[in-house]
Amino acid sequence: MHEQPLHQGGAAQPPLIWLLGGTGDGPPLAEALLQRGWRLRVSLVTAAATRAYTPHPQLQLLVGDLADDAAVERELQRQHPHWVVDATHPFAQHISARLERVCRRIGQPLERLERPSLAADAAATAGTTVALPGLAALADLNLTGERLLLAIGSRQLAQALAASNADAHYARILDRPGSLQLALAAGLRDHQLACLRPSQPQPGELEAGALETALCRRWGITAVLCRAGGGRSEALWRQVCHRLGLRLLLVQRPAGPGSDGLPLEPLLEKLGHP
Repeated sequence: MHEQPLHQGGAAQPPLIWLLGGTGDGPPLAEALLQRGWRLRVSLVTAAATRAYTPHPQLQLLVGDLADDAAVERELQRQHPHWVVDATHPFAQHISARLERVCRRIGQPLERLERPSLAADAAATAGTTVALPGLAALADLNLTGERLLLAIGSRQLAQALAASNADAHYARILDRPGSLQLALAAGLRDHQLACLRPSQPQPGELEAGALETALCRRWGITAVLCRAGGGRSEALWRQVCHRLGLRLLLVQRPAGPGSDGLPLEPLLEKLGHP
């Protein structure tokens, strides 16, 4: 892991929080903590993710993969944070379990952000949604005749393709070389792939998901597989499937490791002020 010394603090340093997040929950949580007066270091997997964070004198960004327990422990020994906050994706089980394990062993205070479920959207799409306990459950579905869009990221594409019996498969992946390499290695071809980030409403648009809607129409998609992460991507696919009358195959969120997480406001109250 290498540190990007983008934002340097002054001489009098407030206590430090080490935040592990991404581009979804991380930026608003970081902003709230900085407003409260904390000094913050944020760990991100890719350099591209740093663009989601607004520069601040008390913010430093670290880019790299915490590949094992030893890497986490080295960072803790180097930083000596007052708190560690896990705001990683709900499906990022490996890093969450690693943080829980190491912090418990050395007595480091750790809190985890619990991303809320999309209850309102779930009610609106209940009739077209199939809940899956995991990707392996795809094998139990009869998807004959379906044209399935995989919107689960790139790392589990091979597992999904092995389990699915749909007639045709397509995938929406992030615009990163590593994502494209994994998709091609899983057996998908160029004409089956769309390399793009989740769309946001543009000026003049009345609804989100315009790009995703166009993609489904172009490919003649009849069903979408995504994860119940509770974030913007899930919300977009719920809206798109409801709008187009598509089946939504929703992989349920895995149970969090060890300690229970807290929603944003209770988490901020627990962390308090420096």
